[in-house]
Amino acid sequence: MGVNKKYDGYRAYDYLEKNVDYQAWEMREYLDGREDYLLELSAEDDERARAIARDQIVISLHEHPTCLPKDLLQIVDYTREGRDVCAYERLSQSCYDVVFDNMLDGTTLIRSKNGWKWEDILYDIGMRLCDLEHQSMLMRCRSIADFELARASGRICLIPAVEGAALIENELDRIDVLFGFGVRMMGIAYSESNGLASGIKEERDGGLTAFGREAVRRMNQVGMAIDCSHTAYQSTLDVIAESEKPIFLTHVGSRSLSESKRMFPDEVLKACADRGGVIGVEAAPHTTISAQHPRHSIESVFDHFDHLVSVCGIDHLAFGPDTLYGDHVGLHDVFAKHFSKSDTQTSEHETVPYVEGMENPTETSHNLIRMLIRRGYSDDDIEKVLSGNIIRVLSEVWPQSIVS
Repeated sequence: MGVNKKYDGYRAYDYLEKNVDYQAWEMREYLDGREDYLLELSAEDDERARAIARDQIVISLHEHPTCLPKDLLQIVDYTREGRDVCAYERLSQSCYDVVFDNMLDGTTLIRSKNGWKWEDILYDIGMRLCDLEHQSMLMRCRSIADFELARASGRICLIPAVEGAALIENELDRIDVLFGFGVRMMGIAYSESNGLASGIKEERDGGLTAFGREAVRRMNQVGMAIDCSHTAYQSTLDVIAESEKPIFLTHVGSRSLSESKRMFPDEVLKACADRGGVIGVEAAPHTTISAQHPRHSIESVFDHFDHLVSVCGIDHLAFGPDTLYGDHVGLHDVFAKHFSKSDTQTSEHETVPYVEGMENPTETSHNLIRMLIRRGYSDDDIEKVLSGNIIRVLSEVWPQSIVS
């Protein structure tokens, strides 16, 4: 399924000796008994989809391009090992050219049962970037110009991102440190409140704090893109108003279609768009469902996308599928407390073992293009949502030294 990706055969941490230098685990890159599913198109549309995948830059605003242990009972021990396994070969079969990689984030449990510790996140980022340096297909992003370089050379540009800012505690300078480590996007709050703002898990939304305003200002100064996907609604509106630069909602959907805290009210989504921001449509299990398609699938994901076109306009949309390789639903079950599972599911939906058509990054990357074609979007509009809208905002947010 890949599009000209030059995979070199490297497997994660091949530079070390397994079970001598580190504990290795049996990993799961496919769900048992299932292969990647490709949406059917006419011969003409199939050729069009392949041409778009080949010729246009394709970006995921939010992804976890790693695999999970086959036995999820091992996952806590696995995360405490500190060596998140990137699925290089499976990624080579995707048509992504750029991936915002959110790594382990709150499930980095090296020293803590609750995650989000400063040292653990740095350990996670450093270990993954060290592994990255030992292979040739994924390249660390240093500028927007690298996006086209990756596409043209059969590689994938990886951009480290962090989903929540709890780890900076009350230290503004940690934003600079994260930027120095290569992090180019950070969330404000991940479900639970922190020193900056309220998260969606809270019953009361206290809005952006005084320190939060300072942090937003520093992120603007440094050139760190801001994400509010797990941030409470009023807090998000405060961030939109406070930020001098457009922000991202990298992996969300519309609460008009799915009554879940992980979905955002249309007025918040529109406020983001009105300030020039970009909304990425989510596809993690049991999020972007709809009344038309209560069984979560690519059809219900695109019900949210179509709705948001009418609310925000095509110039402010993208995709942040939030997928991985392995049992995503099982992961949510294990980490229900961390992921605020009760806030991501609604009573009306049917529980699914995976999201058909968008089960993992490889399947998702191809089917996004194919579904956009099936639902009648033009090549110009497809280019906008695959990359153009994201590049426009990053060109405003990132420092000019790394824009070109």
